[in-house]
Amino acid sequence: MINLIFRRFIAKWISLIKFRNIPFNNQHKLFFSALPTVGAFVTGLCLSLLFAACSSTPTVNAPNPSATSVSNSASSKATVVRFGYQKSTILLRTKGVLEKRLAPEGITIQWTEFQAGPQLLEAMNVGSIDIGPVGESPPIFAQAAGASLTYVVGTAATPASSAILVPQNSQIQKVTDLKGKRVAFQKGSSAHLLLVQALEKAGLKYTDIEPKYLAPADARAAFVKGSVDAWVIWDPFYAAAQEATKAKVLIDGTGINKQGGYYLMTRKFVTENPQTVKAILEEIKNLEEWSKQNREEVAKTLAPVLGIDLETMKKATNRRTFGLVPIDDNLINLQQGVADTYYKLKLIPKEVNVKDAVLTKEEYAAFSPKT
Repeated sequence: MINLIFRRFIAKWISLIKFRNIPFNNQHKLFFSALPTVGAFVTGLCLSLLFAACSSTPTVNAPNPSATSVSNSASSKATVVRFGYQKSTILLRTKGVLEKRLAPEGITIQWTEFQAGPQLLEAMNVGSIDIGPVGESPPIFAQAAGASLTYVVGTAATPASSAILVPQNSQIQKVTDLKGKRVAFQKGSSAHLLLVQALEKAGLKYTDIEPKYLAPADARAAFVKGSVDAWVIWDPFYAAAQEATKAKVLIDGTGINKQGGYYLMTRKFVTENPQTVKAILEEIKNLEEWSKQNREEVAKTLAPVLGIDLETMKKATNRRTFGLVPIDDNLINLQQGVADTYYKLKLIPKEVNVKDAVLTKEEYAAFSPKT
């Protein structure tokens, strides 16, 4: 048993190195050369924990890591759905529709917020969450790093909701002016793809700019301070920056972006909980349809939650496209094109086959709402 725990420890350590794109250097070789010593330490630690677990008194109200599912002789059904979200999809949490739908089934929702898609999928890869929405790029980088993920449904393309911003007094007037400039964006995000596509459309190469890989909050700070020349970002950060910094829009995704994002889950969760997945997707679809018809109400709901004034929130809401898109051959081909683009630019370490993260048509039919 101890040897099994030790092997799993090493496997997880290696997967994290790959997922974070850490180069396998001499320090890592030194680590593996010392495996006997490390193994002895881990073995001792595991035994200590095992004995402690057998002799200790349970702590009242302590979180139970196994509370996400209950098993019987036939199947394993989740009683907690661990849902990752971003500010761009906070409406789902704010409206509470999933809680209302799943409570009668004895299922609760555990919410965790992430700055961007790559961080969300990293959490999914290490088993911290079960489901979450991201743009088209994060799944590609995650797959390239060896993550096991599953596409469950697509979201409508919303090209006007992302843009390349420059400071109000910037001399940059067009995309070609970005040559040699410092551009901030979240690596492996939808903003990353928008930049790649905008540069290509303008006749520039990715190597013509100086990328600054920063999460949204850090990118905004750098943008305000003048440490970068441009910032590629999505709503609601985009709308908030427009209002607060009076930033100029160099170009948005209109005419460039052809696809939206995705809701992804772990394959284990999908296969073990198809009825729960079906209920979740139905509520997401209903909320998307409601939002499409009630944009002002959406803005009024989100403005205080996000700390954005109502008019700015209306601007972000009005340029968003709501709706779900089924995972079909067309969407898979578009996503494969994204993967091929990143590999061609050497931004991911290996080729990615999108179909490796796709279910069969029969499996999708079991839980997908009609769109």
